[in-house]
Amino acid sequence: MAQVQYIGTGRRKKSVARVRLVPGDGRITINKRDIDDYMAFETLKKVIKQPLVETDTEGKYDVLVNVNGGGFTGQAGAIRHGIARALLQADPEFRPALKRAGYLTRDPRMKERKKYGLKGARRAPQFSKR
Repeated sequence: MAQVQYIGTGRRKKSVARVRLVPGDGRITINKRDIDDYMAFETLKKVIKQPLVETDTEGKYDVLVNVNGGGFTGQAGAIRHGIARALLQADPEFRPALKRAGYLTRDPRMKERKKYGLKGARRAPQFSKR
C-alpha cells in the first residue's frame, strides 16, 4: 500500500526546495542529513519550523527535503515556503493562517545584476579629481 505524502516546492533567491510531508513523529531531514547537522544557526531552524508551529502540526509529520542552490538563509526560506505549500495540500483549512503569516507568498527579492561601468550592481569606481 502506498504511503500518503504531501509535496510542496519552495523557492527563495537562488534556492529551490522540494519538500515531502509524511505522517510521522516530527523529524526534519534535509539532503539526507538531520536538520541539526545541516543548519548551523538556531534562527534558521526556527524559520524552517514556522509553518508547522503556526498550524500546530509540529509533531505530526516527518519533513523530507531536497534543497539546492543559494546559501543557508535562502535555503531556509525556500524550505519554509515548501513546507507551507505541502501543508496546504495536507489540509486546505490551514490556508488563512498560513496566508496571514505570509508563508505562502514567494519572496520576490533577488540579487541585483551588475551594470557595466560599475564595479557591482551600484558600486561606482573610486572618484579622483586628478
